[in-house]
Amino acid sequence: MSTTVNGVDVASYQASDYPTAGLDFVVVKATEGSSYVNPKHSGQVATARAHGLVVGHYHFVRPGSMSAQVDYFLAHAGAKAGDFLALDWEDPGVSNADKDAWLHDAKSKVPEHRVIMYSNRDYWLHRDITSYCADGLWIADPSAPKGKPRVEHPWLFHQYSSAGGIDRNVGNFASRAALASWAGARTPKPPAKPAAPKVDLSNLIAAAKADPKGKQGHQTHAADVRIVEAALKAEGYLTPQYAGDGSFGSVTVAAYAKWQRHLGYSGHDADGIPGKASLTALGKRHGFTVTA
Repeated sequence: MSTTVNGVDVASYQASDYPTAGLDFVVVKATEGSSYVNPKHSGQVATARAHGLVVGHYHFVRPGSMSAQVDYFLAHAGAKAGDFLALDWEDPGVSNADKDAWLHDAKSKVPEHRVIMYSNRDYWLHRDITSYCADGLWIADPSAPKGKPRVEHPWLFHQYSSAGGIDRNVGNFASRAALASWAGARTPKPPAKPAAPKVDLSNLIAAAKADPKGKQGHQTHAADVRIVEAALKAEGYLTPQYAGDGSFGSVTVAAYAKWQRHLGYSGHDADGIPGKASLTALGKRHGFTVTA
């Protein structure tokens, strides 16, 4: 491991213009529970940014709704791209399950940020039962030498001293650049684009021939028909009264005939019975594909 990446964590007990010489990162307390905001948070973060340090924000968790506390923290932390977030687990009223719930909720709500968990060695060894710490463990063990916390689990940060009234930490990174790269903004994968709906031409032809002969609202291939009805409605050829009923009745046949005439067809080619060319053209305009 490396002991060259140094940082501090600060709260309202420390000044906004704390010394930054020799530091690579700062973790600033943002919130506690769901009713406290560190009044110096913005100033302390500004000091870190002014000196080019990697910034972290932490939340001191209290008993209560974990999801509500995540929301409160995110609303007040003002994290920017490249900042990391931390949960401070010290309250004995917060269970291991609560700790895990907070971390999972934060990860789901801000997947673009790294989320880590802070605890002292006693909590990690005797209260934690899942070893879950999201993107990394920040362990407080001031009795151990710098960079040698007495835990077996891989760790990212070691709080090794509180000398001079400020908590001092070391990061397990080769350099500040490596830390910044780890904390750098990660763009979550965009949700998969839903596949374009498909309309079976043979089903449409069968419906256009059978539905007008049946009772009002007769459905032959309702799923395919509804897609086409929505497109005809968008074109202004089918009224809302009939769009979406899944029946390719006489009104829908007439509406489809208008679409065919719009494309330049006439006579038998504009009889309201879908053809591949006219249906493909409608699909291109309204996001569906045609299968034969």
